[in-house]
Amino acid sequence: MIIVAALFITLASLSPQASRPVPAPAMDRTVLAMGTELRIHLEGSGDLGQASEAALAEVARIEAACSTWNPASSWSRLNASQGAPVTLAREWIDLLGQIQTWNLRTEGAFDPVLMALIQAWGTREGGRTPGPESLAEARRASGSSLLALDKSHSAARLLHPGAGVEEGGFLKGYALDAMRKASGVPSGWMDFGGQVLAWGRPLTVDIADPQDRQRTRCTLALKAASLSCSGTSERGRHILDPRSGEPCPAWGSTAIVAADGLSADVLSTALYVLGPDRGLAWAERHEVAAAFLLNDGQIRMSRAFQSLNPTLIPREYR
Repeated sequence: MIIVAALFITLASLSPQASRPVPAPAMDRTVLAMGTELRIHLEGSGDLGQASEAALAEVARIEAACSTWNPASSWSRLNASQGAPVTLAREWIDLLGQIQTWNLRTEGAFDPVLMALIQAWGTREGGRTPGPESLAEARRASGSSLLALDKSHSAARLLHPGAGVEEGGFLKGYALDAMRKASGVPSGWMDFGGQVLAWGRPLTVDIADPQDRQRTRCTLALKAASLSCSGTSERGRHILDPRSGEPCPAWGSTAIVAADGLSADVLSTALYVLGPDRGLAWAERHEVAAAFLLNDGQIRMSRAFQSLNPTLIPREYR
């Protein structure tokens, strides 16, 4: 069994396995993208080499434009603009608009304008605790309301000079959707740092215990869907609550199944921020397939997640 340790936001372990023998022809590739491992498995009768190249070209294009780890990217230029408007490709204006909508839908639990808080807490640098004044300033420079989008002129502006877009909670999901479309194959799966997108043949995936990533707590068949998990088992309390500006408690992990990668990526973070009680209530209201794996061994599932017929594995089983 292959255990994949996810990076960034998706921290639960996932183990994609074909649910029945893989028909020929098929192609597998593993590359480094967006600072983490990307595994691609494609099936079909066409030119799979060309299909995989198309998928990899798409993720490279998205990373070059949107990764704020790259100072030359469009989004880095936006973050460095000191409040001046920046012209962006319409695709990125539309994507940022979608993420702002998610901010409203999740009652502020997910927010794309978190760079000031990320920097204050040193999330990209191993972590630190900011002083009260630094934290207060970072909170003033954070929040989706500080991002103004002008679709008529394809421009974006950050309304605070210290504000910045942070893409870590949604760009991989967006890239998975784009890569699948670019590949054009009828069946396959992609594992991007632990978030899995599968289409065509069902794929069996394992979800790890939040206290022990080498131990499976739940398995399910992923059918034309994406699975994304968020938690703190690997990197500690690195997930920030946009509403308070503070790290979220280390209560366990979330597992979200959605029809597309972007939604799964966003919701795994947002529902972790909301926590197992409010998060489960939100998932029920919005008919989202969500599981909350608590550190004490409990697994709470929404009705939509239960309908996927997951197999639960007790902690005592080895």
